[in-house]
Amino acid sequence: MKGMIILAILATLGLIAIDFYRHRDWKKLLISLGVFGVILTLAGLGNMVRSVIPIFIAHFVLIVIAWGAMLFYIFRDKLFWPVILSPLATILLFVLLERVIGSGGAGG
Repeated sequence: MKGMIILAILATLGLIAIDFYRHRDWKKLLISLGVFGVILTLAGLGNMVRSVIPIFIAHFVLIVIAWGAMLFYIFRDKLFWPVILSPLATILLFVLLERVIGSGGAGG
């Protein structure tokens, strides 16, 4: 599984590099790398929601959709921020549930 993730990351960086090589658009390169960094950060933050499986599955699906939106930006020059930032909703939902319900541990 880790090998597939690393391969997908390298493939995405390769697509960004190829697009830059073809068009020499610095703005698009920086936006693509920035969006990719945001998606990777949100994916990394998703590990904290692993304790609630339905939220984790939803987070994983939204990460894949956000990745697709980034690839859509690379190929079609249309950027959809709500789709790219949608995994943030699952993290916020998890934090909200944690505040309301608590961790479920026996605290004193």
